[in-house]
Amino acid sequence: MAEECKIVYQGGEGEIVEKKSRFIATVAPVRTEEEALSFIEAVRKKYWDARHNCFAYVIGERNESARCSDDGEPQGTAGKPMLDVLIGNGLHNTAVVVTRYFGGVLLGTGGLVRAYSAAVKEGIASSVIITRIRGVKLEISTDYTGLGKIQYILGQRGIRILNSEYTDAVRLEVLLAEEVKEQVKAEITEGTNGQAGLNETEALWFAEIDGVPTVLGSMSGSES
Repeated sequence: MAEECKIVYQGGEGEIVEKKSRFIATVAPVRTEEEALSFIEAVRKKYWDARHNCFAYVIGERNESARCSDDGEPQGTAGKPMLDVLIGNGLHNTAVVVTRYFGGVLLGTGGLVRAYSAAVKEGIASSVIITRIRGVKLEISTDYTGLGKIQYILGQRGIRILNSEYTDAVRLEVLLAEEVKEQVKAEITEGTNGQAGLNETEALWFAEIDGVPTVLGSMSGSES
């Protein structure tokens, strides 16, 4: 299972004009082929009067499902270049439809490839892209003597505290990437002489969004 991957957190729309033809790229996050096909159909209905609605999507941590369509454009001039941009940007669980309103001027195969690729790049640029990380929610319990050391260890690694509770003792919640969790736990144990309590409460996916650690979904349930 991949430790992390790039996904679309919030889809967007970008547009370019090439020799009077409009190319509108609509990007969306999808988790299944059914969601991808539903999204594609919705865009087709929205732009029902367009000459072409070409699409591409990638689903799975290793892009197990990757499909594309030229929708009437010359073979290989739309869908494949669009798919190449998604894969080239390292995106997963993402679909894009590029709608073309023909401007009356033929672009040629090379021109079409460049236009469809550029449109997808614009769509991605207008979307919110995040890195989804596999990890755990860790609950740390400590007395006030060990608090400073724990805060120092977390700060050195850039780990933000998700929740905190201060009573007769201190309880902290943090999100740790799977690849560093054992190292962090060992450092806390050593730094507090084994006095801190460490409890992994949930395996999950998370991301840093605008500098804030955000849970995206449980490993045992649905995921974003």
